[in-house]
Amino acid sequence: MLFSEILGQEHIKSHLTKSASAGRVPHAQLFVGPEGSGALPMVIAYAQYILCANTDDENNGGNEACNLKFNNLSHPDLHFVFPVATNSEVKSHPVSGNFMKSWREFVTETPYGGLFDWYKKIDIAKKQGQIGVDEAQEIVKSLSLKAYEGGHKVMIIWMADRMNISSANKLLKLLEEPPEKTIFLLVTEDEDNILQTILSRCQVLHFGGLSEQVITDGLVSRENIAAADAKKLAHQAQGNYNQALHLLHKKGDEYPFEEWFVQWVRAAFRAKGNAAAIQDLISWSEQIASIGREAQKQFLDFCITMFRQALMLNYQAKDLVYVEPTVAKFKLENFAPFVNGNNINGIFTEISDAIYHIERNGNAKIILTDLSIKLTRLIHKK
Repeated sequence: MLFSEILGQEHIKSHLTKSASAGRVPHAQLFVGPEGSGALPMVIAYAQYILCANTDDENNGGNEACNLKFNNLSHPDLHFVFPVATNSEVKSHPVSGNFMKSWREFVTETPYGGLFDWYKKIDIAKKQGQIGVDEAQEIVKSLSLKAYEGGHKVMIIWMADRMNISSANKLLKLLEEPPEKTIFLLVTEDEDNILQTILSRCQVLHFGGLSEQVITDGLVSRENIAAADAKKLAHQAQGNYNQALHLLHKKGDEYPFEEWFVQWVRAAFRAKGNAAAIQDLISWSEQIASIGREAQKQFLDFCITMFRQALMLNYQAKDLVYVEPTVAKFKLENFAPFVNGNNINGIFTEISDAIYHIERNGNAKIILTDLSIKLTRLIHKK
């Protein structure tokens, strides 16, 4: 992967190439960046720069045969680990090696793709993937072997926050005292969910979201769309190139998040002193509970965004409003007055708590029903 193929993040590119050229490559690094910021393609390009002994910003100048192997991510000293779960083909003890063909396709086709995109790729969208203890054993096994080409071995762990405690504890010793010429490159969107003992053993590098101009330029050059359309998508994407692509190609339409949100808040408005509307909220909770946990979390994140946008509009920060609802008879400017400084913290707290409990396998119907009843109280708070 060429550094020139990665959008923006020029200061990070410069830092990585200069430090690698100077021989200063920490054995354990954690790359923290929001979805669509380019952390994964950057890590792969960095691994290529190290393994192929490249010398220029285009990721060339080193071992040409080595660079060719990176074109399809087949270098024998490059190892990948990522969240997985059982599916129709892998019935038990899933590990990354079972999904490597799909992973190479995913990275090649959607290098800026998010975790939910990956789950859909391997047909586990209704499950929560993880990096489990079976995976940790595979990591230990693969890194115990000598490098095929006599140089470094690089282990990329994508979404390292999905390591469970057993897996993380098994890797602690390796991170602290890795085999000779072994480099760990961990990638995460959520630094807070990385086990502290893992975090303390890594050098951390933070990515920011991409600027609107970088996303606009990327859409124009790569997707061949008009600059005005690209600029509008870049504003809506909020630093996330993957989201810009989803908006462009209308991906994610299999879940009508906006329609569900409007149903929810309308029922919450009606529910004050109205027993029939309470039943509507229960029915709504049952509907959302029937989709997978990852989709539920995605939807609740969408709800947080909608409430935040309403708050911005309520306080006349129109330049920060980028959502354009399409549901019939729902206007954000009419909804905005009901989201204010007195209830926004409570709304955010309750939705965040619901995400937390869903992630930990709580009963989704009970969690969502409880959230809905609390929203009824909060939405009427003056």
